[in-house]
Amino acid sequence: MVGVSTLLTAVGGLLLGILLVLTDRGGLLSAPPVNALLGLIVNVGRSLPFIILLVAVIPFTRAVVGTTIGTTAAIVPLTIGAIPFYARIVETALREVPPDVVSAAVAMGASRRQIIGKVLLREARPGLVAGLTITVIALVGYSAMAGVVGGGGLGDLAIRYGYQRFETDVMIATVVVLIVFVQLIQTLGDVLVRRLSHR
Repeated sequence: MVGVSTLLTAVGGLLLGILLVLTDRGGLLSAPPVNALLGLIVNVGRSLPFIILLVAVIPFTRAVVGTTIGTTAAIVPLTIGAIPFYARIVETALREVPPDVVSAAVAMGASRRQIIGKVLLREARPGLVAGLTITVIALVGYSAMAGVVGGGGLGDLAIRYGYQRFETDVMIATVVVLIVFVQLIQTLGDVLVRRLSHR
Protein backbone atom coordinates (compact mmCIF):
# COMPACT_ATOMS: atom_id res chain seq x y z
CA MET A 1 0.00 0.00 0.00
CA VAL A 2 2.72 2.47 0.98
CA GLY A 3 5.04 1.29 -1.81
CA VAL A 4 2.54 1.80 -4.65
CA SER A 5 1.34 5.09 -3.17
CA THR A 6 4.95 6.28 -2.92
CA LEU A 7 5.64 5.44 -6.56
CA LEU A 8 2.50 7.23 -7.78
CA THR A 9 3.16 10.18 -5.47
CA ALA A 10 6.77 10.50 -6.62
CA VAL A 11 5.70 10.70 -10.26
CA GLY A 12 2.64 12.91 -9.75
CA GLY A 13 4.26 15.20 -7.20
CA LEU A 14 7.40 15.61 -9.29
CA LEU A 15 5.43 16.57 -12.40
CA LEU A 16 3.18 18.96 -10.48
CA GLY A 17 6.13 20.54 -8.67
CA ILE A 18 8.01 21.05 -11.95
CA LEU A 19 4.92 22.68 -13.48
CA LEU A 20 4.60 25.02 -10.50
CA VAL A 21 8.16 26.24 -11.07
CA LEU A 22 8.00 26.41 -14.87
CA THR A 23 4.68 28.29 -15.04
CA ASP A 24 5.59 30.84 -12.39
CA ARG A 25 6.20 34.44 -13.41
CA GLY A 26 9.61 34.52 -15.08
CA GLY A 27 9.72 30.72 -15.41
CA LEU A 28 10.66 28.80 -18.54
CA LEU A 29 6.95 28.40 -19.43
CA SER A 30 5.68 31.53 -17.70
CA ALA A 31 1.88 31.32 -17.36
CA PRO A 32 0.74 33.04 -14.14
CA PRO A 33 -2.97 32.06 -14.51
CA VAL A 34 -2.01 28.38 -14.89
CA ASN A 35 0.40 28.71 -11.97
CA ALA A 36 -2.32 30.26 -9.80
CA LEU A 37 -4.72 27.42 -10.65
CA LEU A 38 -2.09 24.75 -9.91
CA GLY A 39 -1.21 26.52 -6.66
CA LEU A 40 -4.87 26.58 -5.65
CA ILE A 41 -5.25 22.85 -6.36
CA VAL A 42 -2.14 22.06 -4.31
CA ASN A 43 -3.25 24.28 -1.42
CA VAL A 44 -6.72 22.72 -1.31
CA GLY A 45 -5.21 19.23 -1.40
CA ARG A 46 -2.81 20.04 1.44
CA SER A 47 -5.44 21.70 3.61
CA LEU A 48 -7.76 18.68 3.88
CA PRO A 49 -7.16 16.39 6.88
CA PHE A 50 -6.48 12.90 5.55
CA ILE A 51 -9.37 11.25 7.40
CA ILE A 52 -11.81 13.69 5.73
CA LEU A 53 -10.18 13.19 2.33
CA LEU A 54 -10.44 9.44 2.83
CA VAL A 55 -14.21 9.69 3.13
CA ALA A 56 -14.68 12.49 0.57
CA VAL A 57 -13.09 10.54 -2.31
CA ILE A 58 -15.05 7.32 -1.71
CA PRO A 59 -17.08 7.71 -4.95
CA PHE A 60 -13.90 8.37 -6.93
CA THR A 61 -12.14 5.42 -5.29
CA ARG A 62 -15.04 3.14 -6.19
CA ALA A 63 -14.97 4.38 -9.80
CA VAL A 64 -11.22 3.79 -10.11
CA VAL A 65 -10.72 0.43 -8.37
CA GLY A 66 -14.28 -0.89 -8.02
CA THR A 67 -14.29 -1.02 -4.22
CA THR A 68 -13.84 1.24 -1.20
CA ILE A 69 -12.47 -1.38 1.20
CA GLY A 70 -9.05 -2.99 1.32
CA THR A 71 -5.48 -2.16 0.51
CA THR A 72 -6.04 -1.41 -3.19
CA ALA A 73 -8.83 1.04 -2.38
CA ALA A 74 -6.65 2.80 0.22
CA ILE A 75 -3.98 3.54 -2.41
CA VAL A 76 -6.29 6.05 -4.15
CA PRO A 77 -6.81 8.49 -1.24
CA LEU A 78 -3.22 7.95 -0.06
CA THR A 79 -1.93 9.09 -3.45
CA ILE A 80 -4.38 11.98 -3.75
CA GLY A 81 -3.42 13.19 -0.29
CA ALA A 82 0.33 12.89 -0.78
CA ILE A 83 0.80 14.33 -4.28
CA PRO A 84 0.10 17.98 -3.29
CA PHE A 85 2.33 17.55 -0.22
CA TYR A 86 5.27 16.29 -2.28
CA ALA A 87 4.61 18.80 -5.09
CA ARG A 88 5.29 21.70 -2.71
CA ILE A 89 8.49 20.03 -1.53
CA VAL A 90 9.58 19.55 -5.17
CA GLU A 91 8.78 23.19 -5.90
CA THR A 92 10.86 24.34 -2.92
CA ALA A 93 13.80 22.09 -3.87
CA LEU A 94 13.80 23.33 -7.47
CA ARG A 95 13.65 26.97 -6.38
CA GLU A 96 16.79 26.43 -4.29
CA VAL A 97 18.81 25.71 -7.44
CA PRO A 98 21.04 28.81 -7.94
CA PRO A 99 19.61 31.02 -10.72
CA ASP A 100 23.13 31.50 -12.09
CA VAL A 101 23.32 27.80 -12.94
CA VAL A 102 20.08 28.00 -14.93
CA SER A 103 21.19 31.24 -16.62
CA ALA A 104 24.47 29.61 -17.64
CA ALA A 105 22.59 26.66 -19.17
CA VAL A 106 20.32 29.06 -21.10
CA ALA A 107 23.35 31.03 -22.32
CA MET A 108 24.94 27.82 -23.61
CA GLY A 109 21.83 27.10 -25.66
CA ALA A 110 20.36 24.29 -23.58
CA SER A 111 16.78 23.33 -24.44
CA ARG A 112 13.98 23.47 -21.89
CA ARG A 113 14.09 19.69 -21.52
CA GLN A 114 17.84 19.79 -20.88
CA ILE A 115 17.47 22.60 -18.34
CA ILE A 116 14.79 20.65 -16.47
CA GLY A 117 16.50 17.26 -16.60
CA LYS A 118 20.19 18.10 -16.51
CA VAL A 119 20.17 21.30 -14.45
CA LEU A 120 17.13 21.71 -12.21
CA LEU A 121 16.46 18.07 -11.33
CA ARG A 122 20.14 17.15 -11.11
CA GLU A 123 21.01 20.06 -8.82
CA ALA A 124 17.91 19.54 -6.67
CA ARG A 125 18.40 15.79 -6.13
CA PRO A 126 19.34 15.98 -2.41
CA GLY A 127 16.28 18.11 -1.65
CA LEU A 128 14.02 15.89 -3.75
CA VAL A 129 15.19 12.74 -1.97
CA ALA A 130 14.91 14.37 1.46
CA GLY A 131 11.40 15.51 0.57
CA LEU A 132 10.42 12.08 -0.67
CA THR A 133 11.66 10.59 2.60
CA ILE A 134 9.41 12.95 4.55
CA THR A 135 6.52 12.09 2.21
CA VAL A 136 6.98 8.34 2.63
CA ILE A 137 6.92 8.73 6.41
CA ALA A 138 3.73 10.78 6.10
CA LEU A 139 2.27 8.01 3.92
CA VAL A 140 3.05 5.47 6.64
CA GLY A 141 0.99 7.59 9.04
CA TYR A 142 -1.79 8.03 6.49
CA SER A 143 -1.87 4.28 5.81
CA ALA A 144 -2.34 3.61 9.53
CA MET A 145 -5.35 5.97 9.47
CA ALA A 146 -6.72 4.12 6.45
CA GLY A 147 -7.14 1.12 8.75
CA VAL A 148 -10.03 2.95 10.44
CA VAL A 149 -12.16 2.45 7.31
CA GLY A 150 -10.95 -1.05 6.48
CA GLY A 151 -7.95 0.01 4.43
CA GLY A 152 -5.86 -2.91 5.60
CA GLY A 153 -2.26 -2.75 6.76
CA LEU A 154 -0.95 -2.19 10.26
CA GLY A 155 -3.62 0.39 11.07
CA ASP A 156 -6.36 -2.14 10.39
CA LEU A 157 -4.55 -4.69 12.58
CA ALA A 158 -4.20 -2.19 15.41
CA ILE A 159 -7.87 -1.14 15.23
CA ARG A 160 -9.37 -4.60 14.79
CA TYR A 161 -7.30 -6.49 17.35
CA GLY A 162 -5.47 -3.98 19.52
CA TYR A 163 -8.37 -1.58 20.06
CA GLN A 164 -11.64 -3.44 19.46
CA ARG A 165 -10.54 -6.69 21.11
CA PHE A 166 -8.43 -5.00 23.80
CA GLU A 167 -5.31 -6.97 22.86
CA THR A 168 -2.70 -4.58 24.21
CA ASP A 169 0.22 -6.72 23.04
CA VAL A 170 -0.96 -6.43 19.42
CA MET A 171 -1.25 -2.65 19.77
CA ILE A 172 2.25 -2.38 21.25
CA ALA A 173 3.69 -4.66 18.56
CA THR A 174 2.06 -2.52 15.85
CA VAL A 175 3.50 0.67 17.32
CA VAL A 176 6.97 -0.88 17.56
CA VAL A 177 6.82 -2.07 13.94
CA LEU A 178 5.74 1.39 12.77
CA ILE A 179 8.57 3.07 14.71
CA VAL A 180 11.17 0.66 13.30
CA PHE A 181 9.77 1.11 9.77
CA VAL A 182 9.92 4.91 10.01
CA GLN A 183 13.47 4.79 11.42
CA LEU A 184 14.61 2.58 8.53
CA ILE A 185 13.02 4.89 5.96
CA GLN A 186 14.60 7.98 7.54
CA THR A 187 18.03 6.34 7.76
CA LEU A 188 17.92 5.22 4.13
CA GLY A 189 16.79 8.68 3.04
CA ASP A 190 19.59 10.37 5.00
CA VAL A 191 22.20 8.06 3.44
CA LEU A 192 20.93 8.81 -0.08
CA VAL A 193 20.87 12.56 0.58
CA ARG A 194 24.47 12.51 1.81
CA ARG A 195 25.59 10.60 -1.28
CA LEU A 196 23.81 12.98 -3.64
CA SER A 197 24.87 16.18 -1.91
CA HIS A 198 27.69 18.24 -3.44
CA ARG A 199 28.68 19.52 -0.04
